[in-house]
Amino acid sequence: MKTRAAVAVAAGKPVEVTEVDLEGPRDGEVLVEIKATGICHTDDFTLSGADPEGLFPAILGHEGAGVVVDVGQGVTSVRKGDHVIPLYTPECRQCPSCLSRKTNLCTAIRATQGQGVMPDGTSRFSIGKDKIFHYMGCSTFSNFTVLPEIAVAKVNSDAPFDKICYIGCGVTTGIGAVLNTAKVEAGATAVVFGLGGIGLNVIQGLRLAGADMIIGVDPNDRKRAWGERFGMTHFVNPTEVGKELVPHLVNMTKRGADQIGGGAGL
Repeated sequence: MKTRAAVAVAAGKPVEVTEVDLEGPRDGEVLVEIKATGICHTDDFTLSGADPEGLFPAILGHEGAGVVVDVGQGVTSVRKGDHVIPLYTPECRQCPSCLSRKTNLCTAIRATQGQGVMPDGTSRFSIGKDKIFHYMGCSTFSNFTVLPEIAVAKVNSDAPFDKICYIGCGVTTGIGAVLNTAKVEAGATAVVFGLGGIGLNVIQGLRLAGADMIIGVDPNDRKRAWGERFGMTHFVNPTEVGKELVPHLVNMTKRGADQIGGGAGL
């Protein structure tokens, strides 16, 4: 089939929106129509050429949401019409990592994923005879994409695509850092530096964990409203306190923070 996609043709060059060929799903694979996708800093990082795993030409994108259009042989967890989110970290529930109870970083297809191909070592994308690499196992910068069955999660059909696409990366990164990595406890005092996409979800995670004082630090005053919307209790613009930022924060908390997090994690 044909599909339109934003192709990263080379490092440091703008993506090119063009028509590409997409092979249908093979055994254990799912064809998804992407309805919405986010743009992550990781996409930009790869496009810049600084990513050691960056491959070109490739179809970037890993924050997506869409509808299952077709499934290959052996697929049982989803069917045509299901709404799904692509997972750049899949869940096979069978590999040593998935069974360890110590990590959710599934390693079932990590090797081939890093090579820009499907688990069988081939790509589903091409232009004529020229192969185009998959990206993070997702390639959501395409109207249609093919993924392994273990790399999609079924979601409620009434969830808005433009909201849930972000769950695949930014939301889970921020909230997971709070609940799973930092293990923030109820009543905690926390400071979050940088109220970008992940920083806001760190705040959301802190709210879910029951933190009492959540201080957001950002030089952009417009981030205050967003921070408060996600659960921030106090806001500090570091440009207004200058070199006295740390003493200022200590004075606000009276005893210092239990947790200090950055916008890229906690």
